[in-house]
Amino acid sequence: MTRSARYGAVKAVPARPGTRRRAAGTARLALALAAGLSLAGCAELFPKGPPKQSLRPVPPPAALSAREPASTRSRVLAAYYREELARDLAHDMMRTDGGGADTPYDAADLVRNFQAIAFYGEYRRGAGLEPGGNTPGPLQRWDKPVRVKLHYGASVAPEVRDAAREEVRPYLRRLAGLTGHPVSLTAGVGNFHVLVMGEDDREQALQVIRALVPDISTGTLNTLRTLPRDLPCLVMGFGATGAPASYDRAIALVRAELPAPMRLACFHEEIAQGLGLRNDSPQARPSIFNDDGEFALLTSMDEKMLRMLYDPRLAPGMSLAEATPALHEIAEALMPAAPTGTAGVPPVIRRPAPAAR
Repeated sequence: MTRSARYGAVKAVPARPGTRRRAAGTARLALALAAGLSLAGCAELFPKGPPKQSLRPVPPPAALSAREPASTRSRVLAAYYREELARDLAHDMMRTDGGGADTPYDAADLVRNFQAIAFYGEYRRGAGLEPGGNTPGPLQRWDKPVRVKLHYGASVAPEVRDAAREEVRPYLRRLAGLTGHPVSLTAGVGNFHVLVMGEDDREQALQVIRALVPDISTGTLNTLRTLPRDLPCLVMGFGATGAPASYDRAIALVRAELPAPMRLACFHEEIAQGLGLRNDSPQARPSIFNDDGEFALLTSMDEKMLRMLYDPRLAPGMSLAEATPALHEIAEALMPAAPTGTAGVPPVIRRPAPAAR
């Protein structure tokens, strides 16, 4: 959103042997397309400027006396994601251990991966899936408190709504603790909107997005209307008026058809990418910011990169050159005496075999 959409991402987000990684790339694409937004890794999908109009509160859909049965299209999509998950798990993907002895890294690795993920975009702004190139952009993050609001499609079952809420709430507390920045779930006015909606809620999702971003382009809406199945989730970010490197709004979309492990992976990646870690890197390991889909949930390296992103020695708008001296200082302070994952013994490097297609 690839995994930023790996499991998607504004970045926009493709799926890999599983949906997750490849989805991430596609998700970033979605972000980039959105409102002429820039795609950042999981999406430089974070546009440089804000919407021309302020976001308006979106009224909830009228309550339905009973949910309609899922359409054939939605049921087929859900079955596809279940198969993708089974394939991933069979190939030791979707790890939830955060990394270990088989994924060692040191301070230099941490700095290199942070630079690739926080300063570069997966796609060129306004150029669809065209690679982002080798030109770094400014550091982007939130200055104001992040208030995450969940929106559900009319087709989403009550148990899925409850599960999503209980998955997101503790994760936001974890992000707040890692970054030292206010990040919380709200039932009131939000500025980071997470839409959990299914195939049968497509028009409702578009209505919500149009209300949140009144000047969103027709092209972006058309892209969102015809999302490919290998894009399970994505995220779009918007810069504040007069301070484009400071986010003040974001929208993430997570498909309701996803099985619980994939839905949780989408929450982990898309929300973290929406905080400013907007790219993916094939060298980042252990990390969810890597479209290979090996890791499903935030890893030890990802936690350190979030701490770095919101360290007071850095500021929104900093160039890569300006930030690099501080990055080395921060990374050295975050790393233990021995490289993470070594535990004083020679590491055993393991890479999961690629999934058969």
